[in-house]
Amino acid sequence: MGSLMIIGGAEDRTDNMEVLKKFIELSGGEDQPLVVLTAASTVPEKIWEMYQGAFNALHAHKVRHLPMADRAAAEDEELAHAIATAKGIFITGGDQKRLMTIIGGTRCGNALRQAWLENGACLAGTSAGASGMCTHMMAEGHADLAPEKGAARLAAGLGFVPRVVIDQHFAQRHRINRLLSVVTQSPFLLGAGIDENTALVVHQSDGLEVVGEGCVTVVDCRDARTNIVDIPAGEVPHIFGARLHLLPAGACFRREGELTDFIDYLTKEH
Repeated sequence: MGSLMIIGGAEDRTDNMEVLKKFIELSGGEDQPLVVLTAASTVPEKIWEMYQGAFNALHAHKVRHLPMADRAAAEDEELAHAIATAKGIFITGGDQKRLMTIIGGTRCGNALRQAWLENGACLAGTSAGASGMCTHMMAEGHADLAPEKGAARLAAGLGFVPRVVIDQHFAQRHRINRLLSVVTQSPFLLGAGIDENTALVVHQSDGLEVVGEGCVTVVDCRDARTNIVDIPAGEVPHIFGARLHLLPAGACFRREGELTDFIDYLTKEH
């Protein structure tokens, strides 16, 4: 089983490129086969050109673009084989609903899991690609000033992160309220808000680390007291006892430490 790399979007692609360097490292190095999936984007060639330049600058030349405009392309056997045998898979940003409409339940979607589970590949997603890695995916919504009831909607994702809902561009787009709204209504889940140019790296065997320049904010409402079930949609609930954890870049946590529950929620079905 490989690693998961969940990126908050807008990772540096021209200067230090710390997040992309980490992706190459987790994929086994610059000589390993890497693939870039742009299915979430409506301008896939433009997105690919940008990443191609970044990976070439990092001397990773065995990088292949796998364009998928529709579900028919995602059923292509040759594309699925390229995914299943890659050591690093990078899912770009765009719209996570588009990503799931194209790839969810297809041959290429199944190949992602095969590469991760059987080939030890690093599976990375940025922005929409990060949201899509969850079982319960943040599909859309906003809560600018307060965590209003019903401010965001969940949908089915790819299922690699079982009980954590991911929100991206977190600090930059002030998304704490919409993540609180979701997790307060669904305390079965934990929330993880990931800043731009920041990655949450999940090592299946021994824990997690945060790479880049921002933070990961973890929202835990399992023990919170709230009136959210009794108020109409659009109103702001009372929330008492919600817990927040802040994981800055450079932080590392092992499974037996303070964040054991969070690591288990990222990696294990319950």
